[in-house]
Amino acid sequence: MRLFSIAIGFWLVWTATVSVVAEPLDYFLVKGTQYDQTILKPSEVFGHDIGDQPLRHDLLVTYMRQLAAISPRMTVDTIGYSHENRPILFAVITSPKNHARLDDIKAAHVLRSDPQYTGKIDDKLPVVTWLNYGVHGAEASGMDAVVPTLYHLAAAQDAATKSQLENSVILITAVFNPDGHARRANWVTGYGGSLRAEDANHEIHHQAWPGGRTNHYWFDLNRQWLLQTQPESKAWLKKWHEWKPQVTADFHEMGSNTSYYFHPGVPTRKHPLIPAKGRELLVEMAGFHSKWLDSEGKLYFSEEGFDNYYVGKGSTYPQINGSLGILFEAGGQMGVARKGPLGVKTYAENIQTHFGTSLSTIEGATALRGKLQAYQRSFYRDSIKQAKSDSVKAYVFRAPDDPARMDMFLDLLSRHKVKAFRVDGALKVGKKTYGTESYIVPMLQTQYRMAKAIFGRITDFPDKVFYDVSGWTLPLAYGLDYAPVKAKVHSKLGKQVSATGFQPLTPDASDYGYMFRWSDYYAPRALAALLQRGVMARVALEETTIQTTRGPVKMDRGAIIVQKHLQTVDSAYIDAFVKSLAAENGLTVHALTSGHTLNTGAEIGGRFSVVDLAAPKPLLVTGEGMSPYDVGEIWHLLDYKMRMPVTLVRKDRLRKVNLSNYTHLILGGGRNVALSEKMQATVKAWVKAGGTLVAERQGAKWVFDTLYGSDKKKTKAPTFGESKRLSYAGKGQRDAEHIIGGALFESTVDTSHPMAFGLVHNKVATNRNIVFKLPKPNDPYAQVALYTDTPVLSGYASPERAADIKGSAMMTAERKGKGSVILFADNPNFRGTYLGSEKLFINSLFFSKAFRPARKAGDEAESAAVEE
Repeated sequence: MRLFSIAIGFWLVWTATVSVVAEPLDYFLVKGTQYDQTILKPSEVFGHDIGDQPLRHDLLVTYMRQLAAISPRMTVDTIGYSHENRPILFAVITSPKNHARLDDIKAAHVLRSDPQYTGKIDDKLPVVTWLNYGVHGAEASGMDAVVPTLYHLAAAQDAATKSQLENSVILITAVFNPDGHARRANWVTGYGGSLRAEDANHEIHHQAWPGGRTNHYWFDLNRQWLLQTQPESKAWLKKWHEWKPQVTADFHEMGSNTSYYFHPGVPTRKHPLIPAKGRELLVEMAGFHSKWLDSEGKLYFSEEGFDNYYVGKGSTYPQINGSLGILFEAGGQMGVARKGPLGVKTYAENIQTHFGTSLSTIEGATALRGKLQAYQRSFYRDSIKQAKSDSVKAYVFRAPDDPARMDMFLDLLSRHKVKAFRVDGALKVGKKTYGTESYIVPMLQTQYRMAKAIFGRITDFPDKVFYDVSGWTLPLAYGLDYAPVKAKVHSKLGKQVSATGFQPLTPDASDYGYMFRWSDYYAPRALAALLQRGVMARVALEETTIQTTRGPVKMDRGAIIVQKHLQTVDSAYIDAFVKSLAAENGLTVHALTSGHTLNTGAEIGGRFSVVDLAAPKPLLVTGEGMSPYDVGEIWHLLDYKMRMPVTLVRKDRLRKVNLSNYTHLILGGGRNVALSEKMQATVKAWVKAGGTLVAERQGAKWVFDTLYGSDKKKTKAPTFGESKRLSYAGKGQRDAEHIIGGALFESTVDTSHPMAFGLVHNKVATNRNIVFKLPKPNDPYAQVALYTDTPVLSGYASPERAADIKGSAMMTAERKGKGSVILFADNPNFRGTYLGSEKLFINSLFFSKAFRPARKAGDEAESAAVEE
């Protein structure tokens, strides 16, 4: 009996330490503060306490809307929707008195960014503080901390909170990434139980691929402040610029065996366009965070590990736009509690810490109101001064071959409030003349720093360690013909624009057929739609001048032909469908009057000058070992942009799939892209029988090394020469010396090759962040794109790396049996932004059988004999 009692006692003690025990609301709130008990408490909507389990997004939406209906301090609006149609809510919290004149406060505040009015703005206006919650779905406390923050701001009755509300407008976006958060919440809830799983090996702490960090298409939304390819980021950036806050805080989680981090970051890793005064204010703001953390006895660090270089992150973008950007990182906690070197870390404590630094951010912004307003005023005033002293007076750019791509770029500039104008007349830059089809961004504007960050190119770096990419020059990524202008441009500024205004002509009806160029961005979407509906189409392999209802028209290689002859689809249907596709995709479709062209050897019905096309049916490999980013970018391109069906299959399930049902197998990059030995044989046989294997980055390396590499020399381990003593303090910089820090590399392209159809210029930029070198194939015609002799366009790569990579292959395309193998050394679809190199990837799907291998003399003789 005594042993039984001891066992029961032990069980009670043990369960008390591991059972799921939620912290009460008071645990998160400010001690000694009185709260209005009529304000809605979180548990009344969620059905459980904060930190007990992940908060469901739909209930968060309900809570925020109901809280706003009760509290006179708060309003809530829906500012956008995620890919999965979840709402993104935006809360404005301030005193009732400020709410009554909110439009006036906002209008006056925003004028501070205009040097014409900045001296006339009352510095007694409230400071504007923006709090980001939940940009990374897997970092749950970064979202859930919004709940105690909202409750506190709505219910706290202490004098300090009331004063802060009177002297500030607090803007809260919740949540930035609802789709990623939902994946994480479902995982943790699904593996949760009645007992708290503290063992770090428990599945609750290891969410399966692709995890919850990213959005629906597996994009990292904290890289999207600049790039703006996702609906979530478009929604919040529009609201951010509508307010132009003076302080922007961004809440995250980092590695689990770490304490707590807050900005400022590493002093030497700051973008040169960020003013030194901004960092000084970050240091001053940091004092408010450390004061609160010290009062709680919590471990923390600053100025270590994180940087402010890439301007597309939530804590760096504001610093290029006159605001302070503050990154907060709690030690990661996937489940509810987890044992580690620092003891048992709980999800609830992370929430409580983020809540505390949310309040210290509000407190610091209010206390530094005068300094922040002065800084914002000087930021824009100094931007004009810098623009005047800049030797580059403007950037001019064009893409007459693709109005849709130009529209996307102009829209991007507009989202960043960068002014663009149509060129008035002609502007000569070097040997080029940019006419009225061109656009110009003058540097003399309040968004000078943002414009410079978008167009500028930096290749020299004092600090060679980068948290993210080191180069991103966007006109290069978009494949635009652009140039810096050093002459005065005021007389060349035409109408300010945010779109080209291009309207395609409605195609005439034709009894013979239709033709459209391939350089237009959405031409692949139109072709995919035609082929999916059973309409036959062909591609022209040569330049040709066609006869149309509106006269002769010259067409480049890659033009798409939709003939009426031999179609199994009704002719009237083709007429109507082509007309609708032209309007939907911004295409100029030409109505043919004859199959005879006005040049020799390239007729519409030619034997060697055209190739029949078939609808691609690609299979995209996903799952553990693959990069969710690489795979997601391909999925997004095909499914979302081009409306092309693509089948996603996990790598561990691939052996169960009959590859003969698919035309293409796509392998992205990743840490472990290798297929099993059995699948290797299956894939090689499938390619030989007619399939196309497309691979990029590590996927391309594996394909070459394992499947088709003829020279498999072992890579020598790096040597360091004679061993000599080095200072350990310099290890970080030395280790980074020979990496490639996410830089833009330039390649020359054979535009006559079907894999390069649609590219008007013979240069293309890609993002490169690995050192792998793709060998040149033996087939001399298979070298589609080669790096130039000076390949680094923007960003960091050591001279040794650049020298090693120059002249090597960026893209190869070889025929193997009846099939093809197409390899990319880089990711042509990087972050959905490299619209120039995207075309190369699209071509690998549509035109992978449109080219032939090099032939030997004997092969030609045999071929001729067969023909006779």
